[in-house]
Amino acid sequence: MKMINNTLSKTTFLLMAFLISLMSYAQEKSADIKVDIDTKKDSNWYQQPWVWVIGGAVFILLLVALLRGGNRQKA
Repeated sequence: MKMINNTLSKTTFLLMAFLISLMSYAQEKSADIKVDIDTKKDSNWYQQPWVWVIGGAVFILLLVALLRGGNRQKA
């Protein structure tokens, strides 16, 4: 039983080492792809930080208003 377990362990190790080396070989690729980086300063409205700050503040105010409005008791 020990010999079967040892052989199975070695076979598993060999298979895993082969698969890992195959995956690392698959990631090797030459730099044939041309990367075009656009550095223009055209920005959309949602890329401005102040828009996100104001939107977050409005969201928090609405959330507080909705959560506080449900706690009223009728007299």
